[in-house]
Amino acid sequence: MTPQVRIPALKEWAVIVHALLAGEQVIDLRKGGLKEDGRHFGIANQTAWLYPTAEHQRPELLTTAYRHWVDISESSPVGQPIRILGWVEIVSHATISEVNELDALSGKAIWTDEYAQQRLKWKSRDPLWVLLMRAHRLDEPLTIPWRDNYGGCTSWVDLTGLPADPRSLPSTPALSDVAFESRSKGAREALGETAWTNPAGSNSRISG
Repeated sequence: MTPQVRIPALKEWAVIVHALLAGEQVIDLRKGGLKEDGRHFGIANQTAWLYPTAEHQRPELLTTAYRHWVDISESSPVGQPIRILGWVEIVSHATISEVNELDALSGKAIWTDEYAQQRLKWKSRDPLWVLLMRAHRLDEPLTIPWRDNYGGCTSWVDLTGLPADPRSLPSTPALSDVAFESRSKGAREALGETAWTNPAGSNSRISG
């Protein structure tokens, strides 16, 4: 038998996790953290838990209408138990290197345009990854103990104590099929269909 792959968690600001689970955005912009494997971002798995963190999160980096979401989103402070509210399917991804490509996505995420440009310019030799994701909110959130290796600036974390597959738990899509198709179509068309790459298959490990 083939060993079952542990589903990793995508570590992101709690306010962005809140936005994904509220259906307010369907994309994420990633460059990779200082502790990234190989110091470059890659997609660890098509399916991922959402790990909400308050690390690096600041309200002034969000558009005005969403700054108060910092106060209402559930985060997991360093050293405290981690509360898992949902998971995502990465249905497609693109990489961009130019400001005009990023400008095409303006308004499709709750960051300010200025902060999105900072993400693009940081580690300028690396492209900015655009992840198109369908989020699912768990009907009953999970809480797991904190471990020291969960901290630090990284995108992917293997969390101990979670089920092997988030799809085994009751959950509700953040957006209906029709609404998600509409939102994802807008993101795809912003960059052009040829810019996007679809995952090779369900639960396949993808590295980059």
